[in-house]
Amino acid sequence: MNVETIWKQYQQSLKAFLHKNVANPADVDDLLQEILIKTYHNLATVQDTKKIKSWLFQIANHTIIDFYRKRGRQLEVHSEDLWFDEQQVSLTTELAQCVAPFIDGLPEQDAKLLRAIEIDGMSQKEFAQKEGIKYSTLKSRVQKSRQKLFGVFNQCCEFSIDAQGNVMDYQKRQSDCGCK
Repeated sequence: MNVETIWKQYQQSLKAFLHKNVANPADVDDLLQEILIKTYHNLATVQDTKKIKSWLFQIANHTIIDFYRKRGRQLEVHSEDLWFDEQQVSLTTELAQCVAPFIDGLPEQDAKLLRAIEIDGMSQKEFAQKEGIKYSTLKSRVQKSRQKLFGVFNQCCEFSIDAQGNVMDYQKRQSDCGCK
């Protein structure tokens, strides 16, 4: 496990993460350099090589927080400088745009169910009433359909998930999964 290899593998993902969370593009390179230095100094503390990616993104997140804290003490902050004030596309929103073709690849019953609940935002109770299905039965079907969808995703993408189960990042798998 060396810094050069890790940096080559994750530098672009980290840079994209910084661009999503920092309003001024000129600050992104400075923060990326800071993350590299922190990685170099602290890499020996990582014991599980499978957690390198989440560890790097945790460093990136803390670096962004420190950056805004330090800046807040030095400058008067204007609303255009705040990354959270901008209407940016979140990782979840990006993935949502890609979900429909995967859902359409599922069996028709699963696709109809997930499209209504996950894409159109219909409540499960409302869908159950509309389709004349018991609510408890529908909840079970939703879970099974989600598992099928996850199986399709997992063939094509590798996900970094935080402790709460939220997607932090994703990468296309090297092998061809048959998706476009």
